[in-house]
Amino acid sequence: MNDNASVLLDKYVRFLGKPTTSWYVAMGVLGIVVLVGFYALIQQIVHDHIITGMRDNVVWGAYIVNFIFMLGLSYAGAIISGVFHLGRIDWGKPLIRIIEIIAFITILIGPVYILLCIGRLDRLHYLFIYARIQSPIIWDLIAVMIDLLLSAFYLYLTFIKDFSLLHQNAEKYSFATWQKKLFKFLALGYSGTENQKKRLNRALDVMAALIIPTAVVAYSLLAWLFGMNLKEGWSDSLFAPYFIISAIFSGFAIIVILMWIVRRFFKAESILTDGHFNFMAYGMFIMALIFGYFTFSDYITRWYNTTSATSELIHKYLSLDQYGYMTLTMLLFTSIVPILVVAVPALRNRTMYLVSAILILIGLWMFRYLIIVPVLETPYIPIVSTDPAVIKYTATWIEWALVAAGFAGAIMLYMVILKIIPVFPISEMQESHTFKLFGKYSIDKLLSQKDFS
Repeated sequence: MNDNASVLLDKYVRFLGKPTTSWYVAMGVLGIVVLVGFYALIQQIVHDHIITGMRDNVVWGAYIVNFIFMLGLSYAGAIISGVFHLGRIDWGKPLIRIIEIIAFITILIGPVYILLCIGRLDRLHYLFIYARIQSPIIWDLIAVMIDLLLSAFYLYLTFIKDFSLLHQNAEKYSFATWQKKLFKFLALGYSGTENQKKRLNRALDVMAALIIPTAVVAYSLLAWLFGMNLKEGWSDSLFAPYFIISAIFSGFAIIVILMWIVRRFFKAESILTDGHFNFMAYGMFIMALIFGYFTFSDYITRWYNTTSATSELIHKYLSLDQYGYMTLTMLLFTSIVPILVVAVPALRNRTMYLVSAILILIGLWMFRYLIIVPVLETPYIPIVSTDPAVIKYTATWIEWALVAAGFAGAIMLYMVILKIIPVFPISEMQESHTFKLFGKYSIDKLLSQKDFS
């Protein structure tokens, strides 16, 4: 281990020690949110779906919105981290672990929301016993399961070098006995020989090359689940690329948020610099332009279509007494704010990038909501009942509690993982061009070099 790696390990290994009071407080608050969600789940199981806002007309609601949103974050993380690895993008190495962990956690938690929509969980195994391969739902199920396995395996492979590094320096940092045994077990005998490095790097290349197309196909299958439906508002051939664009967009936004948090709480100013934030902000800028173009194309074609169902649907999107405010807010957050933050020099700073990223994620959650609920509120044929409880969907506290519990659970898992492994891939960074110059040049200066790759 060279001197620079030792300095970095010394700095960040202390975060693997005994949790601080603030860590316990944060976990306690998040734990309360999860417990409230667990109570809501019990209420839903006991009283069934009648205590949710879902009815015969609107059979999907906040649960499916969260499912699509979380899978988008996961697939985006897989694509971005895979590109960083295969492209040998040195400045992106500090970001790889940050996004890989969230990609794994969201693919783990996201599918749970599908189960919350099922009234008879005791018949869940029928999905496997009597599966019909002709159904896009089965395609999506298979894709999610494959992506979960690939994400878990890929994440573990990226951890091996650091597990070995921690095992080799276990005595120096006075790790607890259980930590020493854990690091030794998870390192799988890796000691950093040239042959081991070659094999592990080859395995990582293969996994990165697999995980990118798998993520694209998996999210496309989810889009086709809607697009292959004849329902007005879903039967759109552009749904797959639209979903992929929105996923990558959310990926850039979550990276900015995580960078801001890690930079502040892990004192990583010398690693996560303004250059990283600028690159991600420009990424959000480009994705905002593309997403805005897709949204405009989608709305303009619906508006021009003269069928009664399409006219009714576009009226719901634009009418201020229905979903007009949500539509305008979604467009503001996803297609205007990110562009203004980069276009106006005075707004180009980390704080505004953070605000923009948060608004983007809120807007993209609304985007998924607008895909689901207004369409289901627009039936194939007019229905006789005018009871708002049947026609309109409004999520109840049960649904919001379970949505919040999912996000709280994801954050808790993230915090636990960062107590097992350093927040940055130290072994990878010490082999990179960026890390070799660490201490001699600032990364901001390095990122500005024209010949840097």
